[in-house]
Amino acid sequence: MLTIKIRGRTFVGVVLFALLALLSATVGAAAGLILVYSTDLPQVEQLERYRPISVTELYDVHGRIIGTFALQRRVIAAYDDYPEVLRTALVSIEDKDFYSHSGINLWRIVGAAYRDIESGGKVQGASTLTMQLARNLFLSPDRSFYRKVQEALLAIQIERRFTKPQIFTLYANQIFLGHGAYGYEAASEFYFSKPARQLKLEEAALLAGLPKAPQYYSPINHPDRALKRRNLVLNAMLEDGKITAAQAADAKSKPMALDLQKDPNSLAPHYVDEIRRYLEAKYGADQVHEGGLRVFTSLDMDLQKAAHQALLDGLATYERRHGWRGKLLNIVAQGQKLDQYADPDWDEEPEVNGYLHALITQVSPSAAEVRFGHRTATLAPSDMAWVRTSPKPLAKIKLPEILQVGDIVYLKVLALDANGKARVSLEQDSGTEGALVAIDNATGEIKAMVGGRDFNLSKFNRATQALRQVGSSFKPYVYTAVIDQGASPDDTIVDAPVTFQTASGPYSPHNYDGKFEGTITLRRALAQSRNIPALKLADRVGIKTVIEYAHRFGITANIPAYLPVALGSAEITPLEQTSAFSVFPNDGVRVAPRYITKVTDYDGRILEEDFSDIKDVISARTARIMTSMLREVVLHGTAIAAAKMPYPLAGKTGTTNDFTDAWFVGFSPTLTCGVWIGDDEKRSLGEKETGARAALPIWMQFMTVALAGKDPGEFPAAPAPGSTAVAEKKVDTPDIAPGDSELH
Repeated sequence: MLTIKIRGRTFVGVVLFALLALLSATVGAAAGLILVYSTDLPQVEQLERYRPISVTELYDVHGRIIGTFALQRRVIAAYDDYPEVLRTALVSIEDKDFYSHSGINLWRIVGAAYRDIESGGKVQGASTLTMQLARNLFLSPDRSFYRKVQEALLAIQIERRFTKPQIFTLYANQIFLGHGAYGYEAASEFYFSKPARQLKLEEAALLAGLPKAPQYYSPINHPDRALKRRNLVLNAMLEDGKITAAQAADAKSKPMALDLQKDPNSLAPHYVDEIRRYLEAKYGADQVHEGGLRVFTSLDMDLQKAAHQALLDGLATYERRHGWRGKLLNIVAQGQKLDQYADPDWDEEPEVNGYLHALITQVSPSAAEVRFGHRTATLAPSDMAWVRTSPKPLAKIKLPEILQVGDIVYLKVLALDANGKARVSLEQDSGTEGALVAIDNATGEIKAMVGGRDFNLSKFNRATQALRQVGSSFKPYVYTAVIDQGASPDDTIVDAPVTFQTASGPYSPHNYDGKFEGTITLRRALAQSRNIPALKLADRVGIKTVIEYAHRFGITANIPAYLPVALGSAEITPLEQTSAFSVFPNDGVRVAPRYITKVTDYDGRILEEDFSDIKDVISARTARIMTSMLREVVLHGTAIAAAKMPYPLAGKTGTTNDFTDAWFVGFSPTLTCGVWIGDDEKRSLGEKETGARAALPIWMQFMTVALAGKDPGEFPAAPAPGSTAVAEKKVDTPDIAPGDSELH
């Protein structure tokens, strides 16, 4: 018995020794593994200085976002910006013990490892929110044992250094949630067009379910999967006691009511693109697209919408005047399939009164079916009655002769139904283009800018880049030179045939109507846009003097010094021509146009404040006389159609040879607007497509909206005949100081 006891004790000792040795080996191995896996581990201290890639945002004058620049759609938010319902939903589905564990959940890891070994797969799952944060910030996404260990080690370090709210905020701002959205604030704005703090239960549950597989559960591309995932999150919240059964049932019964955020860059794309080029040149592309700048612009979103609508409506009216031209692009003829075609216009939700391109999917003698995005519409002959007009008059519209399956047509959206149907009218896009610029007289701030019909089709900004002949809208510079040298608007000049001797030979001009009025005042000569008087006056003061005045007004183009320039053969951009005209209501003071008022960095530090350059161009006397003469153009001249508008208005029409360019540049006491219509290839717009016919209606539509409900002000009174003394008007220029503007 003694021997047995001794042997038993010996056996127990051996077992105990073996266990201690195994434990030591395990601890040593674990320590060795930790040492190996932590040698190249990132420093968690970096999180204290961590700044995620964030969006550069552009704001209009009322603080509304009009554009963004970003590699990732991300909006940085604080912990309190995320509502309790979202925090609860995320924790319930992703990490139930988030607020109690120290970075890792051993039981989940063991369970996940067992399932992975059993299934023969790689180590995956069981990641806490802290581990996910570590992986997203510091590690690769590959699923391996090595990465998993590093992930756990980093998570423990993060938990030691940061509070739970800090960790949650870092995670919530970093996680990818599909369609370019990073972080829950950006996702809430993208999917529901509202900040995260306004999320409802069913909306929060939908977003909380996305981190698992954002593309697979996309509510846009896979709504059925997203709905199931949302309801799974609601079940998890119910199991955790975070919501009641009634709340869960009510949320599950709600449909997925997405309200996708409109691309802010689509409102004023040419304007935003101008700012992008300027910012990249000054701050570099990385800072602009990753640094989270805040750019405060001069644009007014309401005026921009009015400008865009006015230009498109005006182009549609012009197109209808010239009848159906056909020659539509047909995708079937190009070998494309109907069900696979997608147009860039379909990236945004259509709006009532908006214009877009659509696909003809069916055609019968009585109707044509069209598709744009997920919507469909039916085109009946009554929706295209204007097609019967010239140049091919039709007694009756025969749809199969006009439209074919696969044609890409241009439509105006008249109404939108909840069931995906729409009511539309057939329009035409023959390639005719236009531009509109509106500038605040006192500050030089560009309030609206439309650089063309469709930014998706052409990024060329006709407002700032198109050098076009300005026609008779150049004549005010001629009359300004004459008035500035002491002439009176009541002085007379003879409108009669004349021949000028020029360096290239005799020059015998004519008036637009081919008639002559004899002796007339300068005021009437400008109001009726008579060519002969303008040429005589330019010849009298010298064409070089006239060009010098144009340059003083801010025209930078090189203008050749020959007499026909007085009739507008000079090529000027719409922006410069519009800005120049603002000198007249400004009592002779030129305020250089500006896009930007201020730029701040991510932390709110001011990087620049833009102040426009201010210069005296002409005397107040000359400016007021010219304003009164240009007012006559509206009241009794070529722009008389605008006389019915209940505001003090003035301006000048412009038409070039062969009707290739049509202009109207005009102003109220507070706002100057210029409109140009033409073809990029400089083809004729058509017989009698003058500035008054093609451009003025667009200007009137915009100005009616721009001035509605506002005090239009009054033009300063012109000096009495023979008077030379005029009290100088102090131009109201808030937030403006002398200095060169960096973006003109």
